[in-house]
Amino acid sequence: MPIAFYLTPSFSKPILPNLELLSQKPKNMNMKKLSFLLLAILTFRCLKPISAACHVDDEAGLLAFKSGITADPSNKLSSWKPGTDCCTWAGINCLNNRVTSLSLGGQPDQPNTFLSGKISPSLAKLKFLDGIYLQNLNLSGPFPDLLFGLPNLQYVYIEHNRLSGRIPDKIGNLTQLGALSFYYNQFTGPIPSSISKLTRLTQLNLGGNLFTGSIPYGIKNLKSLTLFNLEQNGLSGPIPDFFSSFSELRILRLSRNKFSGKIPASISALAPKLAYLELGHNALTGQIPDFLGNFKVLDTLDLSYNGFSGIVPQRFVNLTKIFNLDLSHNYLTDPFPQLKVKGIESLDLSYNSFHLNQIPKWVTSSPIIYSLKLAKCGIKLKLEDWKPAETYFYDFIDLSENEITGSPIGLLNKTDFLVGFSASGNKLKFNLESLRIVKTLKQLDLSRNLVFGKVPSGVSGLDRLNVSHNHLCGPLPATKFAASAFLGNDCLCGAPLAPCK
Repeated sequence: MPIAFYLTPSFSKPILPNLELLSQKPKNMNMKKLSFLLLAILTFRCLKPISAACHVDDEAGLLAFKSGITADPSNKLSSWKPGTDCCTWAGINCLNNRVTSLSLGGQPDQPNTFLSGKISPSLAKLKFLDGIYLQNLNLSGPFPDLLFGLPNLQYVYIEHNRLSGRIPDKIGNLTQLGALSFYYNQFTGPIPSSISKLTRLTQLNLGGNLFTGSIPYGIKNLKSLTLFNLEQNGLSGPIPDFFSSFSELRILRLSRNKFSGKIPASISALAPKLAYLELGHNALTGQIPDFLGNFKVLDTLDLSYNGFSGIVPQRFVNLTKIFNLDLSHNYLTDPFPQLKVKGIESLDLSYNSFHLNQIPKWVTSSPIIYSLKLAKCGIKLKLEDWKPAETYFYDFIDLSENEITGSPIGLLNKTDFLVGFSASGNKLKFNLESLRIVKTLKQLDLSRNLVFGKVPSGVSGLDRLNVSHNHLCGPLPATKFAASAFLGNDCLCGAPLAPCK
């Protein structure tokens, strides 16, 4: 993201001579020379550094924006005061006393850092504005037409707000734009075909909205794109076969739409530079194309929740840089290729028709894995026999619906950051009271196993729990969970089950 810097001149207090000493008549100096020297010193002393204020139009436009804000709980705009230099206000950058960028952002993990209200059309007064960055706020209203009145505008990032309605066809007039992002708003209707006129764009991010219809074919004209994101909309139809135009594309995100058909062949042209290919949660079918094995710089591949069938191409062994691989919830079959990766951060092969028997060696040897999901992958092992190179950093482990025996205690008691563990539908046999429940753990599913002992009080801090259909016994600790989390055990009692006798 381009960032403009405004350098405020700094002045240090001048070091002045002692006027009292100079007022004493020197032996060899006449009064005329003394008077001249005193006048010069006094004039210098009265001079004060003057910092030029921002342009009056810029101040007026920004104050009008502030007047359209109805809630500012964290006082983001407290420095925006009439009569002060708007170039010193929070979120403002200037060049030659003209405002060049407006940058205001909230913190998702701090809910009071938002701004409520509408974007004032008076921002069009800021004729030298080249970047507008309004992110993670709570701004509402329609598409901001003020953008059409900013001749120097190059970068628009209005993300995680509540703008709604349709994007107007005249968006094609913003031909000077280099980046356009309305990520996570509430825009509806089709994506205007006129967007294909924005041929200087390097980033187009319309993900997280409510767009419908198909991808305009004219987008093939945006040949400088490095990021193309339309994820999480309601787009449908086939994915256009136009990707041979995008020689610079590094990120392609089309997940969570309603796209159908096969992966277009022209995506193969992206192999030299593409790092992120995300097509999950659509209705794509056919086999995974062999050419995906040519993407040697690919970091993330998400094909989950589609209708892909057949085998995973053997050429996947060439994906030596892959860190995040999600092929879950398809109809893929054996054999699965033995990848040649030095480490993998997340892997999800769940709910296909694989019969892996063992957890793959390239997974076991990974030094940095965070998330491992191999549910219903035909794994048959005693869990104590699995010796992963690293367990400390695991966030999520899902080994559900396999044929795994033994105890997870040795594995789980070596994790300090575990958020979720699922192993339902196996034959695990261990004392639940031996499980160390770390502070980060929020989800635990051990249902349909052979777990025995009592339910420890530590489970009360979880968000989700299922220990049903085991051999647990004894009084339940106080929790917020429904009876379904505990049904089918030998002799559990106490709320939400029947009272203990």
